[in-house]
Amino acid sequence: MNELIWQQVLPHFGVSRDNARVMPLGNGHINDTFLVRSDTCDFVLQRINTQVFPAPWELVDNAERISRQLAGKRVSGEYQLQVVSPYACCNGSLAVVLGEDGFWRAIGYLPHSTSIEVVESPVQAQLAAHAFGHFARSLSDLDANLIHDVIPKFHFLPGRIEALKQAVEQDPLGRFEACLKWVEFVLEQTSLFDELALLEPKLPLRICHNDTKINNMLFDKRDMSAMAIIDLDTCMKGHLMYDFGDMVRTFCSPEAEDSTELNKVQARPEIFAALSAGYTQAMDEVLTDAERQSLWLGARIMPLMIGVRFLTDHLLGDTYFHTDRKNHNLQRAVNQFTLYQSLLNQGQTLKPMLG
Repeated sequence: MNELIWQQVLPHFGVSRDNARVMPLGNGHINDTFLVRSDTCDFVLQRINTQVFPAPWELVDNAERISRQLAGKRVSGEYQLQVVSPYACCNGSLAVVLGEDGFWRAIGYLPHSTSIEVVESPVQAQLAAHAFGHFARSLSDLDANLIHDVIPKFHFLPGRIEALKQAVEQDPLGRFEACLKWVEFVLEQTSLFDELALLEPKLPLRICHNDTKINNMLFDKRDMSAMAIIDLDTCMKGHLMYDFGDMVRTFCSPEAEDSTELNKVQARPEIFAALSAGYTQAMDEVLTDAERQSLWLGARIMPLMIGVRFLTDHLLGDTYFHTDRKNHNLQRAVNQFTLYQSLLNQGQTLKPMLG
């Protein structure tokens, strides 16, 4: 991989082996990501997974359009965070296409930035939730139809359930029997499916981030203030309840999403309260009544839906999410179903926190 980067990719950005270093960056499930540091510039280099994103130019176009919108609002003082923008090649192109060797793009690197994997305090939760809300609010006047659907029906629970059923039927590696109880658990959540069918048609389409994990918000490590929202790959038309729900999913548990210490996987009420306050304050009058009502639904749907996606990938042979060990995706799925159950158990306490 490194020789490919040095010989075929970095020359397009005017970087040579003599004046730069390349190191892996982050722990994303989908793309290969590297930090490039040279004497003249620092930037983040990514090889886009074209199996997940079959039209990568649309992804690049979305990121450029969104970053341009946010940069304009930052100049006018309406957007308070820093903007991570595409980093162009020497010829002005926003990507390097190398056929079988991949689709490569670069984005700006923000010095003094850091990220976290697990929310440690309500202060962190409220700060990050406010930043994601501020991001969404700043895009609320950009026509959502200008943004490509790089992964159609990305947050579409009925489609994810159907994909799980198909994986069960195919069962190419004979893994279904060991997963039977979890498949049955998913299919028993009929009240949630009914609630979604009634509410979703009332929700407006917005430009959503669609991957509001805590590690997609950068902190300024000098004072741990909010710095930037990153990873715009899945920014598409959608409903805000899924952005809120993904924050609940990734903020509220004190354990990482692949932890096997299930006795510790729970929705922490104090974190839920903080992220609810931060997000709704940032969005305030932008939210419709139906959107406010949908937030609790999104909080429950996202851990269930991501769990379904992990379980489906496990049954199909781990072809979508990167895995580091045997049964990794199954462990992720069980972790998410455990969090989902914790949310259900605490519903009477958590739902009123949304106002």
